[in-house]
This record gives sequence, structure tokens and C-alpha cells, in this order.
Amino acid sequence: MPWPRPRLIAILRGIEPGDAVEVAGALLDADVTCVEVTLNSPAPLDSIAAIRAAFGDRLILGAGTVLTPAEVSDAAGAGAELIVSPNADPDVIAAAKAAGLISLPGVFTPTEAFAALAAGADALKLFPAEAASPVVLKALSAVLPAGTAVLPVGGIQPADLAAWRAAGAAGFGIGSALYQPGRTPEEVRHRARRFVEAWGDPA
Repeated sequence: MPWPRPRLIAILRGIEPGDAVEVAGALLDADVTCVEVTLNSPAPLDSIAAIRAAFGDRLILGAGTVLTPAEVSDAAGAGAELIVSPNADPDVIAAAKAAGLISLPGVFTPTEAFAALAAGADALKLFPAEAASPVVLKALSAVLPAGTAVLPVGGIQPADLAAWRAAGAAGFGIGSALYQPGRTPEEVRHRARRFVEAWGDPA
């Protein structure tokens, strides 16, 4: 499955299955079309399945914090098409690709980035972005193969998008700045719209 190049991935860490559809719908209303449910959430596979059933192909649906090949299989069975990890485990990348899924592993150094690409990663998650900077991303992008999509994840706010994009960011993973347990769908929608507006164009 080719990299779909979402501009924003909404990370739903800690979401309950009973809230998943409404929150995903609020994100879709705000023009955020990629949602990731982390596997360290309560009953995450139920949330993934509920979102897939409600929205079908209208959303790019991911599983996050995927650490083992078995979790790749579980996520695929629930309806995930995007496998996101905090690290770059070659076995997880291989399992995702063998299942026909999109692989987005976490990297922080050039060594990790090139190893992840060699293992078959479709794009790279620069994590934790709080410990990096647009300057780091610009240097990393200068040596990666042309067209490699790198998405900063961690601590990103709307005001940060322009500098990161200028340095080469292909998109962003947004977690607690968008969603935290207990936040209403209306608040999530409002926060998502701020990020979409900060992106600055319809790309």
C-alpha cells in the first residue's frame, strides 16, 4: 500500500471505544482524514473496528504504539491500514509490509532512518520531535533519499507547523494538543481546525 501522504495524523491515545466514533467524526468534520488509535489505549482494537465500521474508507485508519508482529496482525484484523511505532523494529516493519499495510516507524538518527527505509518503511516518524528541531530535520532530509516523507511527532503546536514544513516536514502526528481523555468532540474539532488552518494550504 503506498504512502497516502496525510498532512495531519490525529493520535488518539487513551480513547475509550465508546468515544472513538464521535471523536473521529469530529476530526473528519475538521478535515483531518488520518486517525491513529494507540494500542496502549483501553480496548484499542474495539475502537479501531468501530471507527472503520462508521467511516469506511473516508479515514486513513492507523494503529499506534505497535511493538510486535503479533500486534500488527491484530491491528490489521481490526481494520487498521497504517502501522505506527515509536521505534524502528525491522520485524514490525516487515510484518506490516507482508500484510499489505503502511509502515511508519519512529526514528531519531540518520542510522535509524536509513535502517528503517532498508527494512521497507513507507515513511518516517521523527520522534520525539521535542528533542529535535527544524534544523535537525533539514539536515536529515538533506541525506535521505529524495521523496522520503518525514513526519515530526511529539509536542507539535499549530504555531510550529510553518517552521517544520519549511525544513521539509511532509506532515505531522498530533497527540495531546488535539486529544486527551475527557476532551469533548467539540473541543477536539476546534483544536483540529486550528491545526488545519495553520497548515496554510489544501495540500
